[in-house]
Amino acid sequence: MMLWVLLVVYIFNFLDRQIVNILAEPIRKDLGLSDTQIGLMTGLAFALFYTFLGLPIARFADRPTTNRGWLIAGALAIWSGMTALCGLAQNFAQLLLARIGVGVGEAGCTPAAHSLIADRVPANRRASAMAFYALGIPAGSLLGMVIGGYLADEIGWRTAFMLVGAPGLLLALVVMALVRDPPRPTRTAAEGEALGLLATLKVLAGSRTFVLVAAAGSACSFLSYGKTTWTTIFFQRSHGMSPSEVGFWFGLWGGIAAMTGTWLGGWLADRFGATDRRHVVTGPAIGMALAVPVAFAAYQATDWRVSLALIMVPNVLNSLYYGPVFSSVQGLVAPHQRAVASAMLLFCQNLLGLGLGPLFFGMISDLLKPEFGEESVRYVLYGAAFMGLIPALLFWLVRPRLTAELDRYT
Repeated sequence: MMLWVLLVVYIFNFLDRQIVNILAEPIRKDLGLSDTQIGLMTGLAFALFYTFLGLPIARFADRPTTNRGWLIAGALAIWSGMTALCGLAQNFAQLLLARIGVGVGEAGCTPAAHSLIADRVPANRRASAMAFYALGIPAGSLLGMVIGGYLADEIGWRTAFMLVGAPGLLLALVVMALVRDPPRPTRTAAEGEALGLLATLKVLAGSRTFVLVAAAGSACSFLSYGKTTWTTIFFQRSHGMSPSEVGFWFGLWGGIAAMTGTWLGGWLADRFGATDRRHVVTGPAIGMALAVPVAFAAYQATDWRVSLALIMVPNVLNSLYYGPVFSSVQGLVAPHQRAVASAMLLFCQNLLGLGLGPLFFGMISDLLKPEFGEESVRYVLYGAAFMGLIPALLFWLVRPRLTAELDRYT
């Protein structure tokens, strides 16, 4: 029951976070924004507050006296309310502030959820459990695309924000009633000292394995957030599709492909990692490399149907990393350090990925516009496709280290 409730919460997390991608083009036209401003709105404004607040909130979640279920419920109520407020924004500054509010709320969700899951699920099933929770990423993004695209065409982007944000306030009450935080033992003096934020960060910084896993996961996140934002815009600009058409075709089928990859990545990690811990990240290493030529062909295609069909392949392969990365980080630290470890991983992933991915690609698109016009996004995505070799190499490099460092704690 706990996993299912947390999955629904994470679906709402990414629904509220990612709906702005499909609404970006209508917002741009309505408020007269540049591509750089869109990148700032969809990425950096959210990510800065999400990442920096995530660490102290995770430190609070790691305290034995903290009710992590109530913490998650409160965070859900905040980000849902701020999503609804996005629809009231009259200019770029107001919209930016509302998006910051969404990031503030969402900072309290995943570190607490990860530590709950790691405490309740045995190590040999942890990658699958983390992958199950991580299904909220593609499922929420899928719903954001489909629902947001339909609402944008039918009733406008402002009402779309309001209708999507409101249900989360009711879900927060359900979370308070159903997510139970099991009693945690009182820490010894030594453990209490180790529970400190700086102490945990020192442990993480001293682990070469954590550094490589975080770097690989952050590179994946950078490409995922950047490509998702600009692929939705690519279909609208280069293929002349409406938001609802992109939301249905790319959002629905791309989301299903990503859900398949997320589940498969967790299964592969537990199945083959049980006999050889190096294989926990073998799937992501190979998958990221194989996705590169297919993604390039997808962005090169002139028929949107061909482009969409080809994109499904990298959507599966690029999603293999969720379960392996999240479970590996939980297996590198003691139980009373897990929320902070998760928050540090999310700090790296979201500051680099969500914060800089959409913004970086938006800035490159603006630089290319004088030469390529509306087709500038296509050329940005060419470069994004080839950058998939970076996380592939990092995953391969971390494999030998997992045997010695993974699962030293139960």
